[in-house]
Amino acid sequence: METEAQKLQLSCGDAGESNSSAAGKALEMDQLEEDSAISQASVSNGGDSEAGKDLVELKIIWNKNKYDVKFLLDSTGADLKEKIHSLTGLPPTMQKVMFKGLLPEEKTLREIKVTNGAKIMVVGSTINDVLAVNTPKEAAQQEVKSEENKKEPLCRQKQHRKVLDKGKPEDVMPSVKGVQERLPTVPLSGMYNKTGGKVRLTFKLEQDQLWIGTKERTEKIPMGSIKNVVNEPIEGHEDYHMMAFQLGPTEASYYWVYWVPTQYVDAIKDTVLGKWQYF
Repeated sequence: METEAQKLQLSCGDAGESNSSAAGKALEMDQLEEDSAISQASVSNGGDSEAGKDLVELKIIWNKNKYDVKFLLDSTGADLKEKIHSLTGLPPTMQKVMFKGLLPEEKTLREIKVTNGAKIMVVGSTINDVLAVNTPKEAAQQEVKSEENKKEPLCRQKQHRKVLDKGKPEDVMPSVKGVQERLPTVPLSGMYNKTGGKVRLTFKLEQDQLWIGTKERTEKIPMGSIKNVVNEPIEGHEDYHMMAFQLGPTEASYYWVYWVPTQYVDAIKDTVLGKWQYF
C-alpha cells in the first residue's frame, strides 16, 4: 500500500512540475513575442527617415550605365551630385549633370520641376583621363588667347564685319542684358554663320552632342571634341555676342555664329566645356 501511495505521490508531483514548466514556457514565448513586436514598431517608426517626404524616381545615365534611384524631391542639385558620386565614383567637381540644361547646384529638384521617370545625364571622367586629354588642349587654348590679345576686337575684323554689317536678323531671339539663363528647351535660332546664312544650335544633352543646323544640312558634333568656345559682345549691340566653336586644333577650325543672345552665352560654354574645365 505504501508503495502504491508513493507512486501516486510521485506521479502527481511529476504532473505538477510538467504543468509548471509548460506554463513557464508559455509565459516566456509571450514575452518574446511582445519584445519582438516592440522592436519591430521601433524600427518601423524610427528607421524610416524618409517617411512622409516626397520622393522622385530618377534614371541616372553615365557612360552607358543606368542607375534607377529614388531621391528626395526637396534635395538640391549639389545633393544629387553627392549621390552620383556614391554611385559612379565621379567627384562632384568632375561631373557635368544635365536636366533640361546644366543642373543648378543651389536649386531643389522640386524647383526645377523634376518628375518621376526623369532622365539625368551625367558626363565626366576620372582625374587621370581629364589631365591626359586636356594637357594638349590647354596649351592650344593658351596660344589662341595670346594671339587674340594681340589683335583688334573681333567684331572690327574684316571677315566678321561683312556678316555683322548685314544687321540684326529679323527673327533673332530676344536678348536680356545683365541676366544669365539656362539653355531654352527649343533650339537657338535666328542667327548667322560666317557666310551670312541662317544657323540654329540644338543641344542634344542625352547624346552629348551639339547639332549645328543650316538650310542645307545639320552637323552632329560630339561636345567632347569641341576644344574651345570663344565669344565677344557685338559693338553697339552688347546684348548679343558673336561666338565660335573650335572643332579642330587651329583657329582655322572655328565655326562662327553671330547674334547669340547674351543671357545664354555662359550656359552654352558651361554645357559644351563643362564647369570642371581648368581654363
